[in-house]
Amino acid sequence: MQIVRDFDYLDQANRGASVAIGNFDGVHLGHQSVITIARRHAEALNAPLGVLTFEPHPREYFAPDAPPFRLMSPEARAHRLEKLGIDTLYELNFNAAMAALSPYDFAHNVIASGLGLRHVVVGSDFCFGKGRAGNARDLERFGHDMGFGVTIADLLAGRKGQVSSTAIRQALSDGRPRDAAAMLGHWHRIDGPVEGGEQRGRELGYPTANMSIAGLHPPRFGVYAVLVDVLDGPHAGHYHGAASLGVRPMFNGDLPNLETFLFDFSGDLYGTELSVALVDYLRPEETFDSLDAFIAQMDADCAKAREILESL
Repeated sequence: MQIVRDFDYLDQANRGASVAIGNFDGVHLGHQSVITIARRHAEALNAPLGVLTFEPHPREYFAPDAPPFRLMSPEARAHRLEKLGIDTLYELNFNAAMAALSPYDFAHNVIASGLGLRHVVVGSDFCFGKGRAGNARDLERFGHDMGFGVTIADLLAGRKGQVSSTAIRQALSDGRPRDAAAMLGHWHRIDGPVEGGEQRGRELGYPTANMSIAGLHPPRFGVYAVLVDVLDGPHAGHYHGAASLGVRPMFNGDLPNLETFLFDFSGDLYGTELSVALVDYLRPEETFDSLDAFIAQMDADCAKAREILESL
């Protein structure tokens, strides 16, 4: 998959695509249905399949000091889209110039002229242009005038209502990772490099791989059963484990992170890229009267996590 961030010098090979447009935070089932429609048009037109999105997320641009809300990093999003068979990811810079474009200018300058797209697919709630003044029907009208096709996709509903990034965030905040997964179409994952820690877990017999969750929507703090993909290095592979997400109240921590213990594993993971899937929420964070009580609880957590994961 090729990533295009600037269309001023776009190669001819990257023009003429059929694309799905949106933020694609989480790449959930609703996003996947829009991509499926774009794929059908790409095949009919014998055109490349693309996704058009923005970085930073417009919500981050307009409210940079707001609490983190993203379900995945740009790198994780790109990885997920590549797995879906996207040929080109148009990850355009969302800046003052982009934010100032009127709906007409966005359709003309970005879609028609800049990227030379042949077909675009958007959700029925799609808004674009300065002040979100344009809607899906406006885009359809512009496409007719400017020479690109437009498909407006119905919003996808799940068993508990509309599938959306907002609903997924709520499920994660509530400690319902399986409900989040049902809307995502895959486990919710936290990806990133393993960072150096205080090695307190090693001293307790539970060495953990520590990862930052900075910039991401924080799921409910507590202990989870997890599936772990080690993405590179000599220990690359798939593992089961248990993870603690939060601020470590037992040790007076204050910066949230993810600490993952891999079952039946021995080795050094510092600097390695991990992808940790949250499967089940086991219990909230808590403090204990003694280290022995803390270790006994970790023993019980790991036994429960093993039972859950072996039943998948």
